[in-house]
Amino acid sequence: MKPVFAFSLLGILFLISCKSGFAPKTEGELTYKEFTKSQKSFRSKDGKMAYIDRGHGSVLLLLHGVPTSSWLYRNMIDELVAGGYRVIVPDMLGFGNSDSPKGYDLYHPEAHAQRLIALMDHLKIEHWTQVFHDAGGLWTWELMKAAPNRVDKLVILNTIIYPTGFHPPIRFKRGFFAKLAMSLYSNGISTDVMLKQLFKDGLMENNLTKVSYQGYKKPLLAGQTKAMYTFFSSTCNNLPDYSGIIREINKPIMLIWGKYDKFLVIDNMREEVVSDLHIQPENIHMLDAKHFIQEENPREIDRLILEFIREE
Repeated sequence: MKPVFAFSLLGILFLISCKSGFAPKTEGELTYKEFTKSQKSFRSKDGKMAYIDRGHGSVLLLLHGVPTSSWLYRNMIDELVAGGYRVIVPDMLGFGNSDSPKGYDLYHPEAHAQRLIALMDHLKIEHWTQVFHDAGGLWTWELMKAAPNRVDKLVILNTIIYPTGFHPPIRFKRGFFAKLAMSLYSNGISTDVMLKQLFKDGLMENNLTKVSYQGYKKPLLAGQTKAMYTFFSSTCNNLPDYSGIIREINKPIMLIWGKYDKFLVIDNMREEVVSDLHIQPENIHMLDAKHFIQEENPREIDRLILEFIREE
């Protein structure tokens, strides 16, 4: 995909209709305010990280991507906890309710991975199963380079693995235009336009309720765009080569993928991914979904994860 600059995004504001209804609110639906109150706080060396910590037993660490947050997993946490597991779901630095400090190097994948390790050290968790989505793959590959023995199993959910399958919705060159484009995510009207387009492209059918949608919108309105700027202007243009790290991983791995994802196209890299990660056929699950599979198939993903981690 060729780079898209700020002026192109400005044009989108006039070309894309903002008219998009929401699904009816569900009874007892969790609000973002309630979700925020349930989060705990970890002070990393770079800034505060908000996170969910619920349940008891073996640990599941769930990682979101860009531009989401731990809110992405809100419909999966209860069932995993009920299954007998301790579930940790952080807002990575620059996302959700975590801090968004100045600077850009601290949002590179290696820095994100180091903060994850620090969080788990803080919680005195030595081993866990890692579940990751989208850019969570980059943070996972870096973590596997730094502390491979800490992770027992991996669950891949539509994540960044190889360049052949990576088709981000936008790419920028670093500088003024990219910063301007990121600022559009925080000004209300264009925030709605961009998020609705993202979910139009990332869901088979956009059935988000207004309450669910607000959980994605509010962090952006609060100015959580620095980490996004680094991702879209740096990482997307210079995707690190993790092939060596990936081929060295020798752990049980399950792949769950929305087969109609246009951002991360599994068909372009499936053979290589399955071979390099030694994924067994019974641990490959292709869903009738697009990118945000946690929104489209939360119960099915929970079931598959619980079955996988219970296997001896």
